[in-house]
Amino acid sequence: MADKVTLVCTECLSRNYSTEKNKKKSTERLELKKYCPRCKKHTLHRETK
Repeated sequence: MADKVTLVCTECLSRNYSTEKNKKKSTERLELKKYCPRCKKHTLHRETK
C-alpha cells in the first residue's frame, strides 16, 4: 500500500529525494531533515504532490 513521494527542499525548492510512504497510516505530509546538495547543508524537506 506504499506510494512513492518526492521530497523538496524548503529553502531552494529543489527536488532531491524520493521515498515511499504508507498513505493509510500517515495522512499528513512527510517532513524530514535531509542534506541538500544544492544548499550544501541540512534543511527541512517536505513531501510534494
